[in-house]
Amino acid sequence: MTIVTQKEIALFRSQLAEDDLAQEALDMIEDCEGDLEDAAMTLAIKAGQEPGRDNSEWLDALCRKWRWIICDSEFREDLKNSSVDSLFTRFKGNPSFPKILAAPMLMYILKQGINDFCEPLDSLK
Repeated sequence: MTIVTQKEIALFRSQLAEDDLAQEALDMIEDCEGDLEDAAMTLAIKAGQEPGRDNSEWLDALCRKWRWIICDSEFREDLKNSSVDSLFTRFKGNPSFPKILAAPMLMYILKQGINDFCEPLDSLK
């Protein structure tokens, strides 16, 4: 279980204030008392997806699926500084990306640590 604080949610709210889907996702995270896996699962089901794993495994697998975008050097420095707006904009431009899940995914990755999350791709270089 990955829990985010009200302070972390507030930081995302301020950075993504113009995005209604992000605000909806952040509302769900608050409703789930900061539990990212529960919120992501609920949002996914609401968006018509059928996650086939336990909550914690599913969110992790979803983040790994999009690692190639998330770990792009163009965005990594922003993530190290907890700035998510540029990567969020890139996600929104990808038609196959589940946009409602961007906020919980990015929060999950920040909790894991961007360097740890991206290390498998770094070792391929």
